[in-house]
Amino acid sequence: MSKVEFKKEFFVNNRLRLRELFSGTAPIVITASGVLQRSSDNEYQFEQDSNFWYLTGLNDADLILVMDKGKEYLITPERSASLDFFNGAIDPDLITKRSGIETVLNNSTGWKQLRSRIKKVKHIATLAAPPAYIDVLGFYTNPARARLIQNIRDINPDIEVLDLRSHLTKLRSIKQPAELLAIQSAIDITIDSLKRITRRRQLAGYRHEYEIEADITSGFRSRGATGHAFSPVVAAGKQACTVHHIDNNQPIKSKDLVLLDVGAQVSHYAADISRTIAVRSMPSPRQRAVYEAVLDTQNYAMTLLKPGTILKEYEKQVVQYLGEKMRELGLIKSITPEAVRHYYPQLTSHFLGLDVHDVGNYDQPLEPGMVLVCEPSIYIREEGIGVRIEDDLLITAESNEILSRRLPRTLV
Repeated sequence: MSKVEFKKEFFVNNRLRLRELFSGTAPIVITASGVLQRSSDNEYQFEQDSNFWYLTGLNDADLILVMDKGKEYLITPERSASLDFFNGAIDPDLITKRSGIETVLNNSTGWKQLRSRIKKVKHIATLAAPPAYIDVLGFYTNPARARLIQNIRDINPDIEVLDLRSHLTKLRSIKQPAELLAIQSAIDITIDSLKRITRRRQLAGYRHEYEIEADITSGFRSRGATGHAFSPVVAAGKQACTVHHIDNNQPIKSKDLVLLDVGAQVSHYAADISRTIAVRSMPSPRQRAVYEAVLDTQNYAMTLLKPGTILKEYEKQVVQYLGEKMRELGLIKSITPEAVRHYYPQLTSHFLGLDVHDVGNYDQPLEPGMVLVCEPSIYIREEGIGVRIEDDLLITAESNEILSRRLPRTLV
């Protein structure tokens, strides 16, 4: 199984659920993402806003969804003939067939209709724009939401913008059957690709990180995935101590452990799996001890992931447990958050779905239907040892199901 077909009823129902959850009378206006420049006249590969896709199933840039007074319509962007020639024209019939939205208006007609409403209302509901630059992550964000809000305020400077992000978070947190099929397909493709490249004879031939990345990429595409759900990590030896080592350009030494953090993307949904493996020689006693500490911590953490668990409290329990392991390894003397975080600067679990770090509320109890990862790690920069083990889990009525259980959690 690879591609999972999402019928238009999925998107129609999601829009209905959003209107019911919002319950207000303000018009709902949501934009697609915009295309971003890579260099000169070359653009980055387009990636749709996950919330917009969840509501429409559409992959075109700069579309605008309007839901107002029980009616809904889409506004298409104004495009040059040259852009249509090079990239393909937007087809209103295909938009309707895919999304279930019958009314598709061109830019001039659509904005004339929307402008009339914006002038009359006191509130409008949309998705708040992120800051243009996120310091902690070190990247610029897509400007589409900010542009939409600015256009709205240019029409009505006194309008109050209502943020729908918490509503979409609540809806998207509980996965529907089709979503679970897509996630499982992405996980299965990831597992089968990793099984292929981690055969002992295959591993022995790798001399550079990029060789492994290339075989994983080939495995994903040949098995039906659209590609990687995120930039793959193939990190040998000390490179594994950089959590998001994505250059994948270093040589692999015979005694290195190699950390793999990869996930296929299927029908927009992500897998996210990590394994740490010995490539060409048996692991040293120290490497094995660190690995066993992480594996033991993961086994413990997974017992806590069940309905009612609050992730912020769960994280404290895992940090305490992992701290005990670090003390046994001689890494720390006292178990304090600061001491543990020196060797473990990440969270143990995050939500998984349309985004690899999917939406979810870390202050609310887990519920059946949520999908998340469990990825304890230890990074010892002084020794050049980095170990991460990550699996994907579905919260069930009483506990959890490990969706990635087919992939062995072994060092060799």
